Amino acid sequence: MTGDLTDELRGTSVWTDDLLARAGIPMMAYPLVSVGGGFGSFTLIDRLRIYGVAPQNLRVVTQSPNPWETYRRLAANSQIPDHERIRSDSASCPDNLWGFPSYAFTEAWADKSLKPILGVTTEPILADYFTPRAGQVFRATTREAERIGWGQMLQPGRARMVRRHAAGGYVVLVTPPAGWGPTRRVALRCRWVHLGVGYPGVNFTPDLQDYRERTRDFTSVVNAYEPHEHVYERLRGRGGRVLVRGAGIVGSRILQRLLDEHERHGARIEVLHLFRSWRDGATGPPTFRREAKNGFSYQAFNYSKAAWGGTLKERLERLTGQERADFIKAMGGTNTPHRKDWDTQLDRARASGVYRAAVGTVQSVERGPTGILTTIATPDGQRLPLEADVIIDATGLVADLKQSQLLADLLDHTGAGRNPMGRLDVSNHFEVTGTRGDPGRIYASGSIVLGGPYAPVDSFLGLQYVAQQISDDLVRQGFATKFGPGRSIGQWWRWARGVAP
Repeated sequence: MTGDLTDELRGTSVWTDDLLARAGIPMMAYPLVSVGGGFGSFTLIDRLRIYGVAPQNLRVVTQSPNPWETYRRLAANSQIPDHERIRSDSASCPDNLWGFPSYAFTEAWADKSLKPILGVTTEPILADYFTPRAGQVFRATTREAERIGWGQMLQPGRARMVRRHAAGGYVVLVTPPAGWGPTRRVALRCRWVHLGVGYPGVNFTPDLQDYRERTRDFTSVVNAYEPHEHVYERLRGRGGRVLVRGAGIVGSRILQRLLDEHERHGARIEVLHLFRSWRDGATGPPTFRREAKNGFSYQAFNYSKAAWGGTLKERLERLTGQERADFIKAMGGTNTPHRKDWDTQLDRARASGVYRAAVGTVQSVERGPTGILTTIATPDGQRLPLEADVIIDATGLVADLKQSQLLADLLDHTGAGRNPMGRLDVSNHFEVTGTRGDPGRIYASGSIVLGGPYAPVDSFLGLQYVAQQISDDLVRQGFATKFGPGRSIGQWWRWARGVAP
């Protein structure tokens, strides 16, 4: 095969057509290239199509034909299969930028039941917050993808680098899948780049990563986001003691799955749950206080609703630097939704001795006489050993940007910088600062821009908000048509009938 990276390309931050030609790398040109192909890419491309941009002017670099595949895999690993509900509200519809009809309405229509409507109109006083089933989101997104011609805009492969072009704009270097063509690399030259690559990688706590590297034990110590169905099969067969680390939404889902194995399948399980800090009673400042009980901090969504489009959002936009980062951390933090069925199940497990909580900071993780020995330092200064057959790490998915080859290269060669939270520094319309290649721009969305002007960037509504900010900036540059009330009504009617934009 021909066409591959040369030392000259690797060491040069600004590329030319001649440089690529000497390397034998074919080049294609598109005005805008989105890298990722997940919900971040989808929400932007969907909006631009509705704004009047033709499919031939858009290209999406992705390894998956469907925009929901990575999300679905991570959700399934963290015990949220298609029939379970995700942590998102009724109107946050990545397939429907208007949010009407909402997921509650469409579920009520499909089930021929008023229960979802009654629930969403009385939440959270008489009912828990409505959240859609994962499968409902995937099906709706598939329909919208077909409507906008998603498939014809895809460039199969993995983006390796984004470099400035000498004549302005950028070059996105892609490694196509095996059998795609006679070349190892393909270059996409464009004026605008959008990065919607999701999380750089699965994040392990350092002590568990060190344990796995020392012992090569990848079956007894697992991350909640990686495939670990073998753990539940093992516990169902011969029982055992499980140590769960993490008290957020994923930790709650892991606990529910473990207790389901005990209650529904008779698995002889003992669950140890390690908290880094213990919460009991209301926590946080008056503007976004959270209920807390039995160690858990409860909040319906990642942030208070005012962070999506209210006073907290406006306050965050006025802040900069470390003050902005501190405010985001105060609004968020580790929390999980309050669900009556989860609470009841945990109460039963506490009463029976199946579930036990511990509080402390991990000092070491070693092989013990009969299992894995975790030694913690408790708040009162004691050292407490916790022995388990299996450890499930549900402390988070965030990994350093440098774990992504693409983002590491962006930091090294394209002028991108980090914000105080360690993610990409962006402007209020989510242009990656320091990367401008006039007349081009690089934009980014999702978890890699946490710490910017919007807190809930890693949510469906957050991705839609960022897509709107980017699209409106592209309108100002003449790439898309201004989206006023008349066009919005007309485009919603086309969406409702399933007609292409």
